[in-house]
Amino acid sequence: MLLRNLDILALLVALPVFIVADAPLIGWFVVGAAWIAGRVGTEMADRRRRDALHAGNRNAALGVTAAAMMGRLWILAGAILLVGLLAERDAGLAGAVLALVLVTIHLCGQFAEHVLHPEAEGSLR
Repeated sequence: MLLRNLDILALLVALPVFIVADAPLIGWFVVGAAWIAGRVGTEMADRRRRDALHAGNRNAALGVTAAAMMGRLWILAGAILLVGLLAERDAGLAGAVLALVLVTIHLCGQFAEHVLHPEAEGSLR
């Protein structure tokens, strides 16, 4: 459970880092909101994927997974672009760096979860 939510912990830890580094907080708020929205959408898509797999519809499960991944990417990229264009470029850069850190931590956490708990539902095995 902890490995699955390392990205949320990193998002919370990033706030004091933004404050100490005097980085534009709008970048943290916008990217953080986009990240949370993407996580919620991914959780909803995971439920639909599991339902489709239990019904034996692998094509629907694949489609839901792909749509969730692309949707999350677009939400995050759009948030970075908007904050960079509408606020200031430094805020967009700070948001992009935060997004890079969050994506990296999220992927590492997912990998570790699959390696340590291969029997869990949704595992690669």
